[in-house]
Amino acid sequence: MRRLLSNLLVCSFLLLAGALTGRAQITRHIGVAAGSPEDKALTEIGATADPAQKLALLDKFMSDFGQNTDLAMVGNELYLEVYVAQKNTAKVYEYGDKILAADPDNFDAAVTLTRAASDAGDTEKIYVYAEKAGQIVQRYKAAPAPAGTDVPSWQAERQNALQQDLPSIAYVEYSFYNSAIATKDMNQRADLLKRFIAAFPDSDYKAQAETLIPVSYQQAQNFPKMVESAQAILAKNPNDVDLLLLLADFYSDNRQHLDDAETYAKKALEVLASEKKPDSTSDADWQTQTTVQKGLAWSIQGYVDLSHNLNAQAVIALQTATPLLKDNPFAYARNQYRLGFAFVNLKRNSDAFQAFTDAASVDTAYRPLAQQKLDELKKAGVGTGAGTRHPPTKPS
Repeated sequence: MRRLLSNLLVCSFLLLAGALTGRAQITRHIGVAAGSPEDKALTEIGATADPAQKLALLDKFMSDFGQNTDLAMVGNELYLEVYVAQKNTAKVYEYGDKILAADPDNFDAAVTLTRAASDAGDTEKIYVYAEKAGQIVQRYKAAPAPAGTDVPSWQAERQNALQQDLPSIAYVEYSFYNSAIATKDMNQRADLLKRFIAAFPDSDYKAQAETLIPVSYQQAQNFPKMVESAQAILAKNPNDVDLLLLLADFYSDNRQHLDDAETYAKKALEVLASEKKPDSTSDADWQTQTTVQKGLAWSIQGYVDLSHNLNAQAVIALQTATPLLKDNPFAYARNQYRLGFAFVNLKRNSDAFQAFTDAASVDTAYRPLAQQKLDELKKAGVGTGAGTRHPPTKPS
């Protein structure tokens, strides 16, 4: 991993016409002695503009010097550069894989392969090569000081190398993350995000990736995996409001672990009371986000109360949620639908009629359900001026 250059060695191939810019600092760079036969051969290759002639000279270079492991690496890197310039993706893969087989810590090659896969729209290979690049960086960060180098000097050298390679590290991180979140198969997306976190544990995208794992399992209706992954993340970060609400909503909606659902909802409200806006989020977006989150927490609390037949408490919680959920049609309709049942159980049928009307006013899956309850109330004389009977009192 360490960059190997000395006063007696010169990296001639860096000066070749086809050389890539921004060569990685964490990759082991091989030096070639100035004036040596191999240096002269490399100089001739670098002076050749014609791709076919360059490849012919490279073939000769490999024939003459390829038995030497380091010089074979130099030759393969030059082949790779030629094929990158030609946009010959198949050959880029071929020679990039050769380089990584000989030097699994060649960050240059991993980045170049990721770029080629991205340009080709080859998502499967983006995952493979970007993941390899991330693993290389992690091994480099964990590597001990080489023999003959004191620890402070090695730490300074490593930090400098990582800083110089930061744009490439950011590129492979984003390539993997962006491709992962664009995956249509939600189970696969969750698995890819796990791989992403393992390969890039220090990434700025890590927090988002962690939250998206249980959300992806939720969308795949893989609820055991959703619960498992959400609980694992909350064990490390108990203040993750999104996941607190995810589990609270799941448990309450299924009338399971109602005590846990209530605990999670209350914890979310507690966190939201003191949570600070991230610099990357606008004031307006933050206000909208936290308002809806508070509304969801209160709505969940209300449904837990309703499930325990604590109807008066349920009304208070659900009414608190009502204005907070206006920007989320589904959550608003569900809340009003449940509020309607709480009112019915309290024999406040006129209030129930209004709550069901609210639920039916937005186009969600709750519209036909709310309309059915409105019809039942109308038959009972509610909303018509006639006397009232009491319709069924359990929400579906």
